[in-house]
Amino acid sequence: MPLTRTPLLSETVRKLLARGASVNAFNILNRLHAADVAGILGDLPEQLRREAFKTLHQRNLTLASEALSELGPERGALLLSEMSPQEISELLQELDPDDAAAFVSTLPSELQESILGAMRTKEASEVEDLLQYPEETAGRIMSPKVFSLHEETTVGEAIRKLQDAGDVEMVFYIYVVDDQGKLSGVLSLRQLLLKRPETRIKDIMVTDVIRVTADTDQEEVAQLVASYNLLAVPVVDQQNNLVGFITVDDVIDVIKDEATEDIFRLAGVDTDERVFNAPRTSVAKRIPWLVVNLATAFLAALVVSQFEGAIAQFAVLAVFMPIVPSMGGNAGNQALTVMVRGIALGELSWANSRKALLKEILVGAVNGLATGVIAGLVAFWWKANPWLGGVLALAMLGNLVVAAVAGTLVPLVLRRMKIDPALASSVFVTTATDVAGFLLFLGLGAAFLARFQ
Repeated sequence: MPLTRTPLLSETVRKLLARGASVNAFNILNRLHAADVAGILGDLPEQLRREAFKTLHQRNLTLASEALSELGPERGALLLSEMSPQEISELLQELDPDDAAAFVSTLPSELQESILGAMRTKEASEVEDLLQYPEETAGRIMSPKVFSLHEETTVGEAIRKLQDAGDVEMVFYIYVVDDQGKLSGVLSLRQLLLKRPETRIKDIMVTDVIRVTADTDQEEVAQLVASYNLLAVPVVDQQNNLVGFITVDDVIDVIKDEATEDIFRLAGVDTDERVFNAPRTSVAKRIPWLVVNLATAFLAALVVSQFEGAIAQFAVLAVFMPIVPSMGGNAGNQALTVMVRGIALGELSWANSRKALLKEILVGAVNGLATGVIAGLVAFWWKANPWLGGVLALAMLGNLVVAAVAGTLVPLVLRRMKIDPALASSVFVTTATDVAGFLLFLGLGAAFLARFQ
């Protein structure tokens, strides 16, 4: 029975490697699933990770390649940096072509040529073909080892060919092609097994095939698979020739990567950054957006500076001043997160944006009224001034409506301008809520200045 990765097991492997007992560490890793091995490798310090992977490579090439695949190109490529092209090629040719292509694409061009030259001819050719497609397209993540049959094949012949097929990744569906290799239909294994052996698959196949072209964006592929509950989707070229297929496990990886990318970008963090990056690396990746935020913060400061006299005369304004922009920023980020997610899932577009905008304005107004009343009552109780409470409540209401509008429209406008809404939206939304918050509270406060006596 295989072991399951636990924190104690990870710590045991780390201690064994630290003492130089790499063989003992391998004996533990060798009894784990590749995903658990990858998890333990990810927990180790860099030097110990390299040592563990080197031992895996020497003693169990298949497990090493599978663990490398589970780590993914971003983390896995670091383990390949100190290996020779021959060693790298041995690992990569054990992977599915799409996984191997993902790793090769992360390496320097001169090293790519050496690795492909050292790989077996068939595997190298498959990887080179996939690398011709742009990144983040269906062509780059598809498997070219697709099982297909001619439409005149009988059910009995199809079953025999399926039993004899050894060089295919997975068979979820049987894809049917015509004389020119063009995709003409699809049938499930269940359909195949329930028909008489002499039946032609042409007569039982489904002709309305859900397919994607090789240049389709991988996010669109993921949405298609999720929407229609598919286990796999065929990939065709512009002439409808069947060139590969994408399985649901690859789609899950795409969904995970895209979700991670959106979360990182919403926070203004580079998508390549990881928990244990060197501090210098993290600083270099984060500081550009911090500088941009600093510039927009000065815009808010400029608004505040217009009310220096009022603040100097009534210091109570300074006490409550941060509340309004802070609440607006939080509300704006809530709306922004929902909108960016809606865009990513294909639910939100410019065509239906009016409905989304009206809904968010209503939500912002209700939330603004509720929180404004609470804040106003607290201010009234604290400072015994109903005018101060009223100003705070009105400013809160207004700013949460502004937050709703900005959180909805900013990502849509950026999308219309061909700019990733997850990357730049938060800066503009925060600026809008900060400026509006200070302007509303201080402007209303200055208007009712005499009432604060």
